[in-house]
Amino acid sequence: MKIQAAFLAVLLSATGLSFAQATAQPTDAEVIDRALAAAPRQMRDAATVIKWKADNTYDTLKKGTNKLFCYDRSGEPGRQPFAVQCTVMANLDRVAQNRKFEAITDKAKRQADMDAAEAAGTRLKPEYGSVWYSMSGADKEKARLHVTIAMPGATSASTGFPDTPAKGGAWLMNAGSSTAHLMTPGS
Repeated sequence: MKIQAAFLAVLLSATGLSFAQATAQPTDAEVIDRALAAAPRQMRDAATVIKWKADNTYDTLKKGTNKLFCYDRSGEPGRQPFAVQCTVMANLDRVAQNRKFEAITDKAKRQADMDAAEAAGTRLKPEYGSVWYSMSGADKEKARLHVTIAMPGATSASTGFPDTPAKGGAWLMNAGSSTAHLMTPGS
């Protein structure tokens, strides 16, 4: 144990960090600032910011006055070191359900459970036309913004959008399902 502590002290000294800095949790203000990075500028000040707990409940860190809520996804399995997302409050239950599915580490089981929920009609639908702003990357400066528009149940026939990216414009992904959404190129 003394060797591990000594090694950690040497490592932290070499990086210029103190033990307190290396183990410190971000403040609520830092979490709020981080989560709001994905929000459109004109909606940022009035957005709600939540912090998810391990049991998929959440704490409200900043109560907003518009319909947008944002949260940090960094640290979730498979996510970039910087990962944040915003959508409308009507999608809050959908996000909680998604988090439960994403917690299943076996990809085949996760997909089977999502497919079963879809078939049973228990897969919660996002609000039709709601926007999802996702930002991720190695850090905030290198993060890329990706914007999608929820269109649950939509098909190429019902919308006129192609269901492949082959034409180079906006296209409908997962057509006909509760996860159908419009992909926006260049975002």
